Amino acid sequence: MTGTTNVVRHSITAHVGWLEFDRPPVNAFTRQMVEEVHDAVAAMLAEPQARVVVLASAVERYFSAGADLNVFKGMTSQGMRAWAARCHDIVRLLRNSPKPLLAAINGTAVGGGLEMTLHCDLRFAATDARLGQPEINIGFIPPIATTQALARLIGRPRAIRYLYEGTLVRAEEALRWGLVDELVAPGELRAQVQAYGEMLAAKSSTALGAIRRTVTLGGGMSFEDGMTYELETAAALADTGDFAEGVDAFLSKRPPRWS
Repeated sequence: MTGTTNVVRHSITAHVGWLEFDRPPVNAFTRQMVEEVHDAVAAMLAEPQARVVVLASAVERYFSAGADLNVFKGMTSQGMRAWAARCHDIVRLLRNSPKPLLAAINGTAVGGGLEMTLHCDLRFAATDARLGQPEINIGFIPPIATTQALARLIGRPRAIRYLYEGTLVRAEEALRWGLVDELVAPGELRAQVQAYGEMLAAKSSTALGAIRRTVTLGGGMSFEDGMTYELETAAALADTGDFAEGVDAFLSKRPPRWS
């Protein structure tokens, strides 16, 4: 699975699948781009050769400029409902992913593309990246489940001020907030994320998926319901080949051979 649709590049290297926004000059999202991102994510999640998935940009200096505002000119509530609902379909794909999701954020990252990274597990950012949600400046809100994800990720007070002000923050500040997880020199971003993805791809995919489900989905439940979900997940893992292999490999002092 290697190639390019009109606005999304997709490739797999050493079991790490890359989906790269590719609508020069600034990766401004149109409805076509939203549709292609949705389909590319769904295809990559279903691709058995990709054990880890990365959201990134093929445009140098721009991760995302948000929506192409020509799309919104004259849009009614019915049109906006359809736009936001389709964006939420992408969110559901990401949140329910059985595979680890990473983000490689370069350059200017605002609006929709950045919002999608909030639903990834880890966000790597170039040290010169700038991140923001400027929707307040056009009398709008970020609609890709961002109001919900941000409050959970960086806390309500910081999230609400970030959205109220609509300004861009530098990568160092985003790291302090927990908006990104690791800073990387711009020229090393892809190699660093690829290396981390390969490290994950060498682990048990069933265990990785179980961790992702219990933390991402279980984290939205009550504590008691989350414990029940964890219990059922642990019980199901005991019947998998990877669990039996992991125990046997450990006791035999040899590297595991995951399915």
